[in-house]
Amino acid sequence: MIKAIAIDDEPLALKILAHHCDKIEEISLEKTFTNQSEAIDFINNNKVDLLFLDIEMPQQNGIDFYKALDKKIMVIFTTAYDQYALEGFNVSAIDYVMKPISFDRFKEAIDKVIKIKKLINNKDEQPFIMIRADYKLNKIYLKDIQYIEGLDDYIQIHIDNQSKIVARMSMKAILELLPSKEFIRVHRSFIIPIKRIKNIQNKQIETDSVTIPIGETYKTETLKALK
Repeated sequence: MIKAIAIDDEPLALKILAHHCDKIEEISLEKTFTNQSEAIDFINNNKVDLLFLDIEMPQQNGIDFYKALDKKIMVIFTTAYDQYALEGFNVSAIDYVMKPISFDRFKEAIDKVIKIKKLINNKDEQPFIMIRADYKLNKIYLKDIQYIEGLDDYIQIHIDNQSKIVARMSMKAILELLPSKEFIRVHRSFIIPIKRIKNIQNKQIETDSVTIPIGETYKTETLKALK
């Protein structure tokens, strides 16, 4: 959900924006303001993803208002004047929408916001892999993997704070999905995250959750990787 607020000195313009927002489920219009000072107080004390911001306002030009904000927030400028368009895009506005705002034009601007929001979310998300098991795709964050154990034609993925996932898959196939700088195969039956290794002694690796043998075939590569 994209949390938005609208700032405009015209109450009718705010009503139109609220009406358009009600038609799009991805947008939640949290509050509307005719007073910029009240809007700043709200922004400073609440999560706001998007501003609908008028430019011609009696207190302060909307572009100058946006430049002065301490928080980085997506903005769509709304105005009856097109002479500010270039300056609006110079401050990285998502869009610049002319009044009166039709729903189709509004939806076009919101689609841009949704795409950008998805990119931001994907960028911030922890790395993961998708593994098919139990007739569904399971999303597994790499940071949560304790170790992977191979059992004939199956693997068991042991995960922090949840049940292990058993999938019909080879060790070679799962290893190809994992970043080579973060995971290492130390035995024909075991793959472990390098960051979880506590010590190596007597041909065994102790992690924060289990002690695993080092296979003779993998000994040289294991020691090389850890150096």
